[in-house]
Amino acid sequence: MGTTEGPRRITMTPAARRVLEAAGRLFYERGIHAVGVDLIAAEAGVTKKTLYDRFGAKEQLVVEYLADRDERWRAFLAERLDPARPARERILAVFDASHAWSVRHGSKGCSMVNAHAEIDDPSHPAHPIIVGQKRWMLGLFTELAQEAGAGRLAGTLMLLHEGALVAHGLKIFADPIGHAREQARALLAQVS
Repeated sequence: MGTTEGPRRITMTPAARRVLEAAGRLFYERGIHAVGVDLIAAEAGVTKKTLYDRFGAKEQLVVEYLADRDERWRAFLAERLDPARPARERILAVFDASHAWSVRHGSKGCSMVNAHAEIDDPSHPAHPIIVGQKRWMLGLFTELAQEAGAGRLAGTLMLLHEGALVAHGLKIFADPIGHAREQARALLAQVS
């Protein structure tokens, strides 16, 4: 995630978990800056004091939200990347997983991209999570593309994937993730 240690994380109590679930839903639906701790506390059924006792500050809550989202995405993706399948199929499975995730977890596009639109200061404690998640995705595409004998396509595959996530959130045209998947398939077919 950009540093060897990564951002500080907290231990989740049941109350902290409720706060995180409420914050995650609200941050994704409305935006990080648009959501205040009063609303998060009310949605979670806790006092503001409990929220601050558990998280210390809204910044830490943002860290936990993004780290949790990233961890859940990586686990979700890992379940769909069967190492026994050929690398080209696993590349396309990344797009399939993104489509399934977006159906299940949100219609507003990528939470990391959305967060970066609000948090572009590298000194913010959540910034390494945002950038780290995208570096991890590029590393995944690089590894898979190299296994598929198409290493030079790694960056292009990443751009197709990320562009599809943004277009999905903007709802400019139907099924951008499926369209990106087909473009990735066509590119891979051109590499012998």
